[in-house]
Amino acid sequence: MEQSLGRSVFGEVFTGTGPMNNRKHTICLARFFVISLFCAGLLAAGSIRAQEIGDTAEGHKLAENWCSSCHVIGPTQQQGVSNGAPTFAAVARMKSTTTLSLYAFLQTPHDRMPDLHLSRDDIDNISAYILSLRHK
Repeated sequence: MEQSLGRSVFGEVFTGTGPMNNRKHTICLARFFVISLFCAGLLAAGSIRAQEIGDTAEGHKLAENWCSSCHVIGPTQQQGVSNGAPTFAAVARMKSTTTLSLYAFLQTPHDRMPDLHLSRDDIDNISAYILSLRHK
């Protein structure tokens, strides 16, 4: 009767030492390595995609036209409205601000913010502009 020494991540049972156990272990490690590389590739592609979303110049134009009546949109602009709307630079510096969080926020109506019916491209461009203010 063989004594089980444990299970791999993929469910294979390891039973002691020997050529079959070493082969199973090698196959298990190879699977884990391939899956890890695949996941790392997905993460890298996602971060590259996040950096490429939107046109900051177009986002700045849209912000000037649609957002500047309530928000301070420029990185160095000191004066603006006194309605309590956060500056774009302040939004950009928030740890919770990401491309995804801006997309969710901008497509959801809010009490104090008009529903602008922004297209996906408009949201991408405004998000890119806001995120470009993060380090300014």
